[in-house]
Amino acid sequence: MTQLMTIDPISSAPPQALLSRYAESAMWLARYMERIENLARLIDVTETFVRSGAGNGWQAIIQINADEETFFSIHGEATAERVIGFYVTDRDNPNSIASLARYARENARALRPLISTEMWTQLNIFTQLIRDLKAEDIRPTVITALCARIKQECQTHTGITEGTFYRDQSAAFYQAGKHLERADQITRLIDIKYHTLLPSSVEVGSQVDIGQWTSVLRSAAGYHAYMRVMANDMRPSSIVGFLLKSEAFPRSLTTNLRHLHSNISRLRTDYKLRATGDILEELEFLRASLYDQSAEEIIVRGLHEFLDWVQCRLLDIQTSIAQAFWSVPSEESSDASEAAQTQFQN
Repeated sequence: MTQLMTIDPISSAPPQALLSRYAESAMWLARYMERIENLARLIDVTETFVRSGAGNGWQAIIQINADEETFFSIHGEATAERVIGFYVTDRDNPNSIASLARYARENARALRPLISTEMWTQLNIFTQLIRDLKAEDIRPTVITALCARIKQECQTHTGITEGTFYRDQSAAFYQAGKHLERADQITRLIDIKYHTLLPSSVEVGSQVDIGQWTSVLRSAAGYHAYMRVMANDMRPSSIVGFLLKSEAFPRSLTTNLRHLHSNISRLRTDYKLRATGDILEELEFLRASLYDQSAEEIIVRGLHEFLDWVQCRLLDIQTSIAQAFWSVPSEESSDASEAAQTQFQN
């Protein structure tokens, strides 16, 4: 197994070797937990939106996760009960919360020598919570409470990790995974709303349109932040600009690309990992492409095409990281990583 050198810049102790499988597990643990929270938030907002009588948005969740073929090979229609079951408790669906929680725990188990007891304990409690869910726990009438609990558990994981995960090389890979996942998810969310949910230009600016854009902001945990700075502007271009280009919103594409670049740069400067050079170049090109265009220009030139291009670049970055640090297969590689790679490529 490849070893990466861990160096504490303020310690006189000699560098310690970091197994590349630890780096891989740290990155995917972060991605899985981010994906679970995002999915819970999306289910919660969709249920609220549909209950208000504004339309049926359940199929959008399937589209965001590129699961149309799998879902409709099992179910004939995207009803609330079927979509919620498929994405919460269906263990045969690798993109369900049940599967993602299992993958997260397996990666945490691989990281057990590096993570804190608090992180490990909380992940076990969370995994058991998901494992014990029954059909009556995921009914549309009670799903909001469950999603709130899942989001709280994911945020608890984030807080415990922030407070207890030693800031060495493994933590840099963890942070890189978190920001890579957030960048990918925000592009998927915007793309589905703009490209699929409202194909009729007649309804642009209507109450339905505003309601859908409000649901997008809530799905991205950005509604209150947006209302603080853009309260009287619900134009699609303004919302797209906020989600893509805001330097202050934690889940914007710009913010997460900046943090991702910082994490990879730290691996290069603090830990002398020269294989990061090409990855940094890819990131710098992507950041420059976003910086050089306004939201209006991106929409005019083709928002869907731009977001699709960004998603391809993010996949290239993930692939470059894997090839640089853990590309050699081994018997220790988990099925979880393979499933995650498959979902990301979708």
